[in-house]
Amino acid sequence: MSYESHIIMDETAIRRALTRIAHEILERNKGIEGCVLAGIKTRGVYLAKRLAERLESIEGTSIPWGELDVTNYRDDKEDSAQGAGKATFPVSIQGKKVILFDDVLYTGRTIRAAMDAIMDCGRPESIQLAVLADRGHRELPIRADYIGKNVPTSRAEEIEVLLTEHDGTDLVRILQAREGN
Repeated sequence: MSYESHIIMDETAIRRALTRIAHEILERNKGIEGCVLAGIKTRGVYLAKRLAERLESIEGTSIPWGELDVTNYRDDKEDSAQGAGKATFPVSIQGKKVILFDDVLYTGRTIRAAMDAIMDCGRPESIQLAVLADRGHRELPIRADYIGKNVPTSRAEEIEVLLTEHDGTDLVRILQAREGN
C-alpha cells in the first residue's frame, strides 16, 4: 500500500513548539522545583530530553527526567504481558509533579498505561501531560495539558513523528493511504 504524506511540522516548528511548551510548564508550575519529566518510549524520551534542556537553559537549573516503557501496562496489545515494561527515574517521584511527554496523543491508551507505570513507582502530587501532536479520537477521558500542535485527523490517517535522534530528521507528517497503485 502506498501513502501520500503532508508535512505539518518541520524542524523549526518542532523547536518552537518545545520552547512554547517549556514556558507553559514554567508558568503553570511556577518554575520547575518539584517537577520530574517522564518520556514515553521511544520518541517521547527524546522529546523529554529536549524539553529538559530547554527548561534548564531558561531557568538555569536542571530538571530530572526519566524514561517510561509502558509495554507491560498496555491493555490493547495481546503480547503486552511478555514485554519489558519499566520506569527509570533519577529521583523518587513521591510527592512530585510528573510531566509525561509523548509524541502523539490518539486514543489515550498509551497515556493510561503510562499513568499505571508511574503509580507503580510511587504516588506523585500530580501527573501532567505534554504531547507534540494531538490528533483526537480519544477512547478514554484523557486530555493533554501542553500541546505542540492540534491536528484533526480521520481514523484513516496516521501521524508520523520523526526525530533526529532516532530517524535522522525532525518532522511531523500526516500519512493518508492511497487507493489503487
